[in-house]
Amino acid sequence: MPTPESPQQTEPENTTVPDAEDPGSGDEARSADPWSRMPEDALNRSGVGADEDDGAEKGREGDTTTSDEAVEDTKSDAPSRGAADFLPSPLFLLVLGLAGFAGWLSWRAVELDWAADGAAVTPFIPPLLILLGWIVSVAVHEFAHALAAYLAGDRSLRGSAYLRLNPFGYRQAFGGLVLPTAYLGLGGFGLNGPPTYVEWENIPSRGRRVVVALAGPLASLLLSAVLAFTVSILVPAGQDSVNWAISSMAFLAFANMTSAAVNLLPLPGLDGYHVLAAFRGTRWTAFVAANGLFCSIAVFAVLWLPVVRDLFDDLFYALFELLLPNPAITGMMFHGELLLQFWG
Repeated sequence: MPTPESPQQTEPENTTVPDAEDPGSGDEARSADPWSRMPEDALNRSGVGADEDDGAEKGREGDTTTSDEAVEDTKSDAPSRGAADFLPSPLFLLVLGLAGFAGWLSWRAVELDWAADGAAVTPFIPPLLILLGWIVSVAVHEFAHALAAYLAGDRSLRGSAYLRLNPFGYRQAFGGLVLPTAYLGLGGFGLNGPPTYVEWENIPSRGRRVVVALAGPLASLLLSAVLAFTVSILVPAGQDSVNWAISSMAFLAFANMTSAAVNLLPLPGLDGYHVLAAFRGTRWTAFVAANGLFCSIAVFAVLWLPVVRDLFDDLFYALFELLLPNPAITGMMFHGELLLQFWG
């Protein structure tokens, strides 16, 4: 059987790169393979010249001054760009303004002027004042938790509603706003929800976790002191008042004091529990993160019992009478509670 001949390979007659100075080499330049005339590293270049590449490579290897300066500029600009993350929310300012307006209307008792002479009046502006004032109090309580957590190392809260005093934007709005409002309206005492929004594992030390847990009650205690001091100035010792605005402020002082005191109890769903959890480990924190709302409702249910509630009120009324120069403030607190629970 005849052996097939292998096909003959044809080689180009002339593959020499034409000389640019030779005018007769135009046809040969057009017929030459363009890939053979490309530099060996052409496919690895991004359209810049060799000098530019060498300069960039040198800059990457040795000269880091420019990049360091850029990082420093970025760091110096960061606070100015992030200043809005800590500014009060417009909603908070709106609530604060409405509370001030409701306070002025309550001070003037305008609803008595609107009603006919001798007609029974059920005031609705003082309950609105107390509700708005309590929303502001809740926002300040949670802001104290969030600010302490941010300073302690939990950067996840930056720019959040907690640091911007916006209770309407809380992640856990039911536990952070709805429940405290229901507690105040139904029970007549203050109680804030658990700070389950804090990423406790981001806070490195036990001492910092304790400070974060105590920041909210301390803020409520400060608000109570400011309100009680204001009432004491407006109503000197030996005098009494049934002014709607004064009674509302007195009751808000009572609400913030009870919130601070109850939240210090070492029970699940309260701030005092997180003080213990700081020394017990993440398992305790995980438990209250999953069951904090149920525990908070259970604490409210116990305090709502008539027997417990009477002892609760007597204890705090006695405390205010002991600390303040005018013992009549407890009567104003009770009057404010009646203004809030107008349906009773």
